[in-house]
Amino acid sequence: MSIQVKEFAFVFHPVTDIARARGFYEGLLGLKIGKQIEFTPGQWWIEYDIAGQALAISNAMPGTPSTSLTLEVADLDAAVTAVRAAGVVIAFEPMEFAPCRIVGIKDADGNQIGLHQLKATA
Repeated sequence: MSIQVKEFAFVFHPVTDIARARGFYEGLLGLKIGKQIEFTPGQWWIEYDIAGQALAISNAMPGTPSTSLTLEVADLDAAVTAVRAAGVVIAFEPMEFAPCRIVGIKDADGNQIGLHQLKATA
């Protein structure tokens, strides 16, 4: 069973100082915020829209490996089932956030990849 990847979802960079990171990405690079979510006071997820693609930064996930690729899938539950059946290493179990669900897996070389499914909007 193969996983149905729909599209590229985002590239993620963990940051330690959100104000400093925003100064770099917005001030120096001139990127515009596409979406921002404050998980808890001071813990941010910010996405920059770059020609229809997203670069995400967050200070809410300390210890996350540096740059990671995330792919949008049609059905996260089916993807998790396929990953487990294939014996792929799960980097982190499925997690739920307001706009989405995500699971982390590792490729054969240990690179982390996110499989992500946006929730339907009403």
